[in-house]
Amino acid sequence: MQPYQHAPPDLQPLFLHAAELIAQADALVVAVGAGMGVDSGLPDFRGTDGFWNEYPALAAAGLEFYRIASPRSFADNPALAWGFYGHRLALYRKTVPHDGFRLLQEFAQCVPLGVGVFTSNVDGQFQKAGFDAKRIHECHGSIHHLQCTKPCCSAIWQADDFEPEVDEVACLLRNAPPRCPHCDALARPNVLMFGDVQWEDQRAAQQEQALLTWLRQAERPVVVEIGAGTAIPSVRHFSHTVLCDHSGRLVRINPTDCTVPSAFDVGLPLGALAALQGMASALEAL
Repeated sequence: MQPYQHAPPDLQPLFLHAAELIAQADALVVAVGAGMGVDSGLPDFRGTDGFWNEYPALAAAGLEFYRIASPRSFADNPALAWGFYGHRLALYRKTVPHDGFRLLQEFAQCVPLGVGVFTSNVDGQFQKAGFDAKRIHECHGSIHHLQCTKPCCSAIWQADDFEPEVDEVACLLRNAPPRCPHCDALARPNVLMFGDVQWEDQRAAQQEQALLTWLRQAERPVVVEIGAGTAIPSVRHFSHTVLCDHSGRLVRINPTDCTVPSAFDVGLPLGALAALQGMASALEAL
């Protein structure tokens, strides 16, 4: 691999420090937020304006992210709610994970216990990139799974048979929405929405237990945290839990806020792909 050419030279010591943390670790913990998908072309909905730029029909209606991403939207306007989530489902299905996913898998080959993933993203990109699904905790659920809107029961099922047809200008679903196979009520994505007391969290809870069971084996874990913000700090909270409970070290990748708890940790003010490429070059040079 050729050294990454676009990072500022003053970041090279940070790349080297990050590489050294990975080289001495016994487990790689990848913790990611919405910023991970930006290099794959996915929106991160940063701020209301960013969200409305992606969905101008919702901007015209004055609908903010927290209002459309709620169980209430499926009761009030199912076609609009599924227009939004159907568009996202189709987008995630066709998105190709960027090369940073492959680099993380290469990093995992350097540590005895391999890699585990904690993500607030519902896009399924880690599974698509070939990561072991048994070590992925999707703390906000997955858009590739469905549940009943009532809900009539705790069933969660895959969305593979649903092919959304969306009028992207109006953000409206044009074909029939998915139905619950148990009661024929409207189905919804099995994702944690705003004000959501109906989310069926059994799948996410099982994923959490599997990841924590794996993590208990680690004595020297390193967390590579990517694109995690502070507005909804699920990922950052998890990262700090690993640091406190497992004596781990942290590599925080974030172009706007990469502050880290101590001088033993590393903050890289870059996007996901650029930072991972720089770390890969440094690892190769060790």
